[in-house]
Amino acid sequence: MKLRFLGAAGTVTGSRYLIEVSGKRILVDCGLYQGVKKLRLKNWQSFPVDPATIDSVIITHAHIDHSGYIPALVKQGYKGSIICTHATHELCNVLLPDAGYLQEEDARYANHKRFSKHSPALPLYTEADARASLKHFKSVHFNEAIELFPGVSVTFAPAGHILGASSVSVHANNKTLVFSGDVGRQDDLVMYPPTPLQTADYLVVESTYGDRLHEMIDAFAFLTKIINETVQRGGVVLLPTFAVGRAQTLLYIIEQLQAQDKIPRVPVYLNSPMAITATEIFSKYHKEHKLSAQDCHKIDQNTHFVRTAEESIALNTKHYPCVILSASGMASGGRVLHHLKTLLPNHKNSIIFTGFQAPGTRGDALTHGAKEVKIHGEYRPVQADIYHLDSLSAHGDYNEIIAWLATSEIKPQKVFVTHGEEAAADAMRCHLKRRFGWDVTVPEQGEEVVLD
Repeated sequence: MKLRFLGAAGTVTGSRYLIEVSGKRILVDCGLYQGVKKLRLKNWQSFPVDPATIDSVIITHAHIDHSGYIPALVKQGYKGSIICTHATHELCNVLLPDAGYLQEEDARYANHKRFSKHSPALPLYTEADARASLKHFKSVHFNEAIELFPGVSVTFAPAGHILGASSVSVHANNKTLVFSGDVGRQDDLVMYPPTPLQTADYLVVESTYGDRLHEMIDAFAFLTKIINETVQRGGVVLLPTFAVGRAQTLLYIIEQLQAQDKIPRVPVYLNSPMAITATEIFSKYHKEHKLSAQDCHKIDQNTHFVRTAEESIALNTKHYPCVILSASGMASGGRVLHHLKTLLPNHKNSIIFTGFQAPGTRGDALTHGAKEVKIHGEYRPVQADIYHLDSLSAHGDYNEIIAWLATSEIKPQKVFVTHGEEAAADAMRCHLKRRFGWDVTVPEQGEEVVLD
């Protein structure tokens, strides 16, 4: 069995791993690179192997840095199945066409404003490309062993993080290779903790927070203070949010705060068609998280869903206090950019980022004190108050990942640390070696290892 690291090595994005076993090629995750331009340009490079030679694709969860390259892979000739859990399948039905649509919109806007260096600016793939790729999806249940090929099977186990997220175990040649995927929190407000691993001869583990612990901040108190202060001065609270997982958690917190009269009952808008549909899917799969069907219903009742472009434009003209949630969570694209253009120059407003901000994103710049940011080719001054609430992160920090691995009682022969910036990945390597005494390494981009 061979394992090749095609992405998420030395960075937290572009998750892609290639397994070669029994004459077959299996791709685990097929993510887009996000963040700094140097990384984004990797999306336009030729895929390291001919997509037509890949026999199967497995997706740990629906986030774009794990699934967003699928339409491009299919467009380039991949013809096999794309296997994931049922919830991940449904979320990809929303996220991938939306990603294609946004790329088309960004290209159109760039061509209209002529701020792109490319003439014409083109999308990596279109909405139609994304919808075509969805025909390859095959969804499976958690903890169900699926035979990919004779002697090769795969099992998905709940990983917390977001709806449908999994740790993936590939069984072949009497060995088990486990990919942690993105590991959820031990005490998440909404998601259940990741389930212990059953066995692992080899382990690929994420390290997004490999060098940090989450701050112990009461999210309810944090949001109560900022929303009240912003409303009192007549401003708007904008929460750039990840459409899957974070948006639903924030809506739940805000609904609870309003129900307890801790914040005024100002209008709450969810301005992201993708997040709206994800919220509906979240309600459908309420047995996979801590919120009841009634909790989900209350969230729906108290939220104004902004579905059309016309409604979104109209929302930007409103001057009364309100709370707006809009994707993307790192302010790297989507409708949130139009809100930022309007709200950033006004000192009355507040912008609250609520999760990891990849280096090179606008969210990263703003949370590190940028005085201006470039949006749609123009620089906008930053006068609004900027906040960063990291305690709602859907990623376990290094202590939480160690606690999860400790409950698993596994004894892998080799551990590979990925999906982290260089410092975070190396810190996680040290934590794991110190705690468990395992043979741990941080692989390089493109590195190939042979697993006996």
